[in-house]
Amino acid sequence: MAEQSDTSKAVPLVKIIGRPGSAEAYRIRDFLHRSDVPFEWVELNTDQEARAKAKVEHLQDSRLPVCLFPDGTRLECPTIRQITEKLGWFKHPSRSEYDLAIYGGGPAGLSAAVYGASDGLKTVLIERYAIGGQAASSSKIENYLGFPGGISGAELAERARNQASRFGTEILLAREGVRAECTPGQIAGYLADGTKIVARTTICATGVEYRRLDLPNEERFLGAGLYYGAGASEAALTKGEDVFIVGGGNSAGQAAMHFAPVARQVTMVIRGDSLKSTLSQYLIDRIHAAPNIEVLTRTEVTALHGDHCLEEITLTNRETGEERKAQTRWLFVCIGGVPQTQWATEVGLKLDESGYLVTGPDLFTNGHRVPNWPLDRDPYYLETNMPSLFAAGDVRHNSVKRFASAVGEGAMAVAFAHRYLDEG
Repeated sequence: MAEQSDTSKAVPLVKIIGRPGSAEAYRIRDFLHRSDVPFEWVELNTDQEARAKAKVEHLQDSRLPVCLFPDGTRLECPTIRQITEKLGWFKHPSRSEYDLAIYGGGPAGLSAAVYGASDGLKTVLIERYAIGGQAASSSKIENYLGFPGGISGAELAERARNQASRFGTEILLAREGVRAECTPGQIAGYLADGTKIVARTTICATGVEYRRLDLPNEERFLGAGLYYGAGASEAALTKGEDVFIVGGGNSAGQAAMHFAPVARQVTMVIRGDSLKSTLSQYLIDRIHAAPNIEVLTRTEVTALHGDHCLEEITLTNRETGEERKAQTRWLFVCIGGVPQTQWATEVGLKLDESGYLVTGPDLFTNGHRVPNWPLDRDPYYLETNMPSLFAAGDVRHNSVKRFASAVGEGAMAVAFAHRYLDEG
């Protein structure tokens, strides 16, 4: 079976050949979809197909998935870094020091990159996975100002990437920040591969990751029936099947609408009594009008079943305790986020009880600044308790979890970075 990706009607830049239920193949499809790169997925179902189409011995061959490129290049079970290198996206920093370093390439980080570089700051953006963050996995964003017909998250992120690059932002993909060293007027970030990024000001826009179900067998089924996020890259593969989505926020609602035209049945599983408190009204109206979308209220997924791939889930009513099983190969989880701030405690940044970065006025307690604040002025609105280090978007305490607000905070953080640079 061959499926053309729905990310673009252009000629595919990558052909991915692999077996169904392959976590490695999903990881590549997801990355390419988020990056707005057209691809073709060729599914192998027999050893004979594996030999004929992928030139490997059998379906369980460790060389799968295979990626083929128009110039004849063949990559066997490639990493995301290898793919970014092949696409010409993997770069090394060109400077020993920057005016502004931005960690995270979601809406807040991209906005900061556009405004920072356009204002003349020597700007670098570091993203550990794909440009766009969680927003890039959204099939359609319909309530963002200026796009009345809606736009896919991947396309919007690609436009922002182009914009930032045109203004001169350096973008380092497939890089993850792992620790930092903070000294007055300078922050050094260390990436997982040992690269050191030195900057006079820094914006943390690392966002959040979807919260896990914390169930037995969860790791085994990741990418093999269990997916975290809206899974927009997988819609074409769910034709005629039963899809389950855990979560009641806008990302879950958009995912339900994206799968509905293809899947036989889409079921949203939510803990609450209704979608009204968590979902935009326009999505609620569409979900209720869709004939093949069901909403299971007061319900949780409590068990996962299957051999190599997910085959069945257990659903439990939170009020009665009643359990029932449902067969499915497609479970998408969109249940809120965990902030990406594992590095922050080592450098003494103030976090709230959930791990979000505390900034600005929230650093005050009973009118008193956070202890050890070294400057005479108060922290700026998006500034952490470390001068010159700002936070923007979902990673920030009490932020509004909306695309537009993240974009706004990215622009605001650059304005405050300018103020800091002007001080000294």
